[in-house]
Order: sequence, then C-alpha cells, then structure tokens
Amino acid sequence: MTAALRLRPLSRAEHLAFVGSLPSVSHMQVPSWGDVKPDWEAESLGWIDGEGQVVGAGLVLLRAVPRVKRYLAYLPEGPAIDWHDPDLGRWLDPLLAYLKGRGAFAVKMGPPVVVRRWSAEAVKEAIADPAVRRLGDAEPTAYDARAAALVERLRRAGWRQAEPGGEEGFAAGQPRYVFQVPFAGRSLDDIQRGLNQQWRRNVKKAEKAGVKVVRGGYEDLPAFHTLYTETAERDRFVGRPLSYFQRMWTALTAEHPDRMRLYLAHHDGDILAAATMLTVGDHVWYSYGASTSRRREVQPNNAMQWRMMCDAHELGAAVYDFRGITDTLEESDHLLGLLRFKVGAGGEAVEYPGEWDFPLNKLLHKAFDLYMARR
Repeated sequence: MTAALRLRPLSRAEHLAFVGSLPSVSHMQVPSWGDVKPDWEAESLGWIDGEGQVVGAGLVLLRAVPRVKRYLAYLPEGPAIDWHDPDLGRWLDPLLAYLKGRGAFAVKMGPPVVVRRWSAEAVKEAIADPAVRRLGDAEPTAYDARAAALVERLRRAGWRQAEPGGEEGFAAGQPRYVFQVPFAGRSLDDIQRGLNQQWRRNVKKAEKAGVKVVRGGYEDLPAFHTLYTETAERDRFVGRPLSYFQRMWTALTAEHPDRMRLYLAHHDGDILAAATMLTVGDHVWYSYGASTSRRREVQPNNAMQWRMMCDAHELGAAVYDFRGITDTLEESDHLLGLLRFKVGAGGEAVEYPGEWDFPLNKLLHKAFDLYMARR
C-alpha cells in the first residue's frame, strides 16, 4: 500500500519553488494566475509526503454562488500531481475533503495529461476526408494507454466529464484539443523546415513588404486591445476588457519578467497584428491574438508568429503551444480556417482528457447546472 499524503495551503514561495522543480506546469497553475481572476478567491494547495516534502501542488479558484455561501472550486489545467499513480485516491481524496471543508459544492479540474496526438499531416488528411467530421474520429498518430486508464479511474471514483464550455464567468472551461509545435531537440532550421510551403512563403512576403515585429510593454496594451476588439467582432466571440489584460500583465510579470510578453506587427506606421505570449518553465503559449482586416496581403500574422516562435526557441522552449483548436472538421465551422493556420506551422494536434467535475453536494450541483443551462 502506498503512503498517504496530506494536503495543506502553500505560501506563494513554496508554490513557486515546486513549480520551478518541474519542467513546466500550466500558466493557470502558478500563484500569479489567481491575481488575474479577481472574481475568484485563489489558494495554493500542496500535497505533502511522510517526510514533509511538497510532492504536488495546485492553484484552486473558488467562486461564490449567487445568494448562497457555497463555492465552485476550479483547478484549471491542474493540479500538478502524479496523474499516473495507480492509487489516485491518495491525491484526490484529500483534495475533495479539504475543498468540502472550504464550502465547495463541486470541484472542477483538468488533468494535464495527453491522451492522443495527430501529426499535422494526419490532421490535413482528416480535414480532406468528408467521412471524418471530428478530429476525435480520425486515426491518431500516437495514443497513451495510461491516459485512457486515468479516465476510467476518474469515472469509477465518481468524477464525471464536464460539458465543454467557455471561460467566461461560471462556464469555466479550457480547450480539450490544442495544437503544439515540439521544439525539444530541434534547431530553428528544423522548425522552419516544419512550416508548410504557404507559411514559409508568407513569412518571406511579410519580410519583403517591410513588416516589423517588435516587443511591446504595458503602455502598448491599449493598441493591442483596439485590434483585439476588432477581432472579437469579426470572429464572433465576447472579448475581455482592457483592464483584464492590464491586470494580467501586472500580475504575471511581477512573478517573472518573462511570464508574459506582448508582440506587435508594424507596417508603414500602422499596427496590423498583436499577440500575447506566456512562458512557464520550458512551455510557451501563444495566448491571445488580435489583427485588423486591413492590409492582410502583407501577412503580419505569419510574421508575428514566426518571431514569437524564434524567441520561444531562444528561451529554451520544449514546446510552442498554439492553444485551442476546433475538433469539428466540417467546412461550415468558422473556426476551421484558424485550425488550418495553426496546422501550417507543423507540429501536432493534442487531446487532453477534458475537464472533470465532482459533485460534493449533489442537490446544489444539479441546481447550478440548471442555472448555467438557463444563462
């Protein structure tokens, strides 16, 4: 029988020290992410072994339910624990007990474990095949049986797979499918060769047209946000206010100067595209992107992404993460163009197990589900 673990709150320093001992954790599992989410109460939690060592950590966000002093507890893309431990209960049981004591009626988490991967070529073939309507229906390039076993263990323990949702308010949810470009052991030339012909052509076209990609600072966030607002209207999503990105910049860069970067693509005195980049350990994420419809022929987005990829490689990244992609491969899906853009960078589509809920109070959890369904 494996030794029991106990759970206790961690200081920021303890939490950061544990994060620093790992190759990487999600940017949503570092202490500063709690400062980005003022509508949630944040707490760092740690799993302690028999020798008093921190062997796992998680950032939990607690959101109060309207008119009831009970909480939804959320660990986005976490916690950072040994997910392949056959005795998963020694990790999750103390977490549930602690959060129940904190007044949580339900716990939501997202195990950061890769289940399946599809190479860029496999994704292109799936898009071209009219019989394949979803990415999950396509033959994967790689499959991890341990991750599949984890999913079964969660089900048996009473966890249930959450419906995919947005990230706004209570509809907490992170993408199940993402696109990543592996950098580990590859030179910049290797990565450039992995770009498809269209990407390479567009990067050259942007350079020839005089597109300049520069790093920005806090003072450039309003310019980014102007483009971001235009992008939200064009691509039909609800954008975040400027204050969100200002708070994000302040919180993340205070924790580490390279935790968040801003890039802007200039052409003839005009900013045509902008993006934020996040780094934790050897994992780099393309976080938020924005662009104008003006002068798209000079290809500012390819130029900006290539500059970000070059800088990520220089930072020692093992992976460049383009974040979420649609799993719907039908031409009618307006997000298919974005998937094609990301696939052009080479790399692979990656599937996580998705987010999982555990109802600590079934009545409140059901009422909450009904409340969310009516919103």
